[in-house]
Amino acid sequence: MAAAERTYLDYNAGVPLRPEARAVLSATLGVGNASSVHAEGRRAGGLIENARSAVAALVAADAKQVTFTSGGSEANCTVLFPTVVIGGQAKPVDRLLIGATEHPSVRTGGRFDTDKVDEIPVDGEGRIEIEALEAALSFAADRGEAVLVSVMLANNETGTIQPVAEITQIARGHGAWVHTDAAQAAGRIPVDIGTLGVDFLTLSAHKLGGPQGCGAIIRRSEDVSFKPLITGGDQEYRLRAGTENVAAIAGFGEAAKAAAGDLAMVDHWRRWRDRFAASVADIGEITIFSGRAERLPQTLCLAVDRVSAETMLIGLDLEGVAVSSGSACSSGKVGPSHVLAAMGVAPERARSTIRISFGWDTDEKDLDKLEIALRRIVERISAMGDERAA
Repeated sequence: MAAAERTYLDYNAGVPLRPEARAVLSATLGVGNASSVHAEGRRAGGLIENARSAVAALVAADAKQVTFTSGGSEANCTVLFPTVVIGGQAKPVDRLLIGATEHPSVRTGGRFDTDKVDEIPVDGEGRIEIEALEAALSFAADRGEAVLVSVMLANNETGTIQPVAEITQIARGHGAWVHTDAAQAAGRIPVDIGTLGVDFLTLSAHKLGGPQGCGAIIRRSEDVSFKPLITGGDQEYRLRAGTENVAAIAGFGEAAKAAAGDLAMVDHWRRWRDRFAASVADIGEITIFSGRAERLPQTLCLAVDRVSAETMLIGLDLEGVAVSSGSACSSGKVGPSHVLAAMGVAPERARSTIRISFGWDTDEKDLDKLEIALRRIVERISAMGDERAA
């Protein structure tokens, strides 16, 4: 089947490269080293600083507080370190508290020892249990432990939006610092680092329609910083050594500018998502996950009873439609979801779950095509007899 005939609805795994980003990538490949003082180096440096301003603007931050990395995972790993730098002074962090539905790059605990990492449970909609967070913070305070809290702004599988501003306020009351992984949220909902109140916010270019292999850490102010993960050079204001990937960073900047414009589509996306969910309700027993929570407007996580996710993904792929079964960070395998498990979803239901996500290059007709394909697959399976999710 020709690529042009396919329908891509897996934006949470990776957003198609935007024309603006593609153009700047092509124009800047092989540009000079930004650390050089000659004209070519100055041009490269200018491209980086322009991108820095664009990425900062997407989350209402100061450009000086943006540090570019090789991606969201590196950004998370860098920040999740048992030291926070405050006013130029290193402050030890004894414990890391993370949400139970975090991205794998956060669940590994960054550079904390595993016995220093605690998970905060979520409710059946995937929202952090605030009372459990408060209890964990109080327990740490009683032991004299300094704490870093890491809770994602929006979940990559269900789209659940966490009350990060409230979480930050609670954490502040216990003297804790806060990080949020906003890779899935930026460009899909308004993101303001000042309103959220977090100390650190991380992004990934390819979740915005920029190139793969580029991410960013954004700090709330100059007074708050982190210990670099990669050292040995003065790049990125000595916060991330290594010759910058100028083309990818420039593409990131163009994608950030375009993603800011996507916010005008939020109401349309939400309407498309809800219309699709209602239109397929009659094809069988369908479960919509996090349906009672505030969610990303372009994300829908659902299960079709007695049809395995693997069967559904293969069938849809043959129909020319690309969706996923959850996180794309599991070596491309269809496996159990730690997110759904944390929400208390039964294993057999979790194994029937698919995720639909869309964005800047999606038309409402793409969802119509998905519905037709979904019905065709379910009808075909019904004709063969019930298939138990395996």
